[in-house]
Amino acid sequence: MRTRTLAPSRTAAPAATTGRAAAPVRTQTLADGSKAEIYRLGAEHYRAKIVGRGEVLATTETGGTDAGLDANDMFVVLTLGGEVHSWMGGGHTGPGTFKLAGGWTAEVTKVGELRYRARILGNDGSVDATLEANQHDAGLDANGVYIVLSAGGVISAHE
Repeated sequence: MRTRTLAPSRTAAPAATTGRAAAPVRTQTLADGSKAEIYRLGAEHYRAKIVGRGEVLATTETGGTDAGLDANDMFVVLTLGGEVHSWMGGGHTGPGTFKLAGGWTAEVTKVGELRYRARILGNDGSVDATLEANQHDAGLDANGVYIVLSAGGVISAHE
């Protein structure tokens, strides 16, 4: 896995339309029973709207990097390929060093108000990726292990 610094996921503005509302490319049921409506906005550019009881509860969007969010202890990663992965629980509150799924280790540090950084370490101790949550949650696909870091310093991973 290459080292990369990930931009935070963003709450997105509505997509521009040409007279009609854009339709999702697919809808997927998430770990808590809510649905993700996945929209393709361009090459490696996707938006996922988390919908529960008819309301949009959260939105995340890729924009050159994978995206992620912590939705009340349900973690969601949206990949650059438009794949959505979700799971419940398993969060660790930083700062600190934590063992994650897939044999990864995360060193979580607080770098400001609602700003945390997680260095994702491989088995040899090298930094293989960095997540930055700066007022918005961030996520990543680490070779099939999905990791979310919240702006509140909670990190969780799932295989």
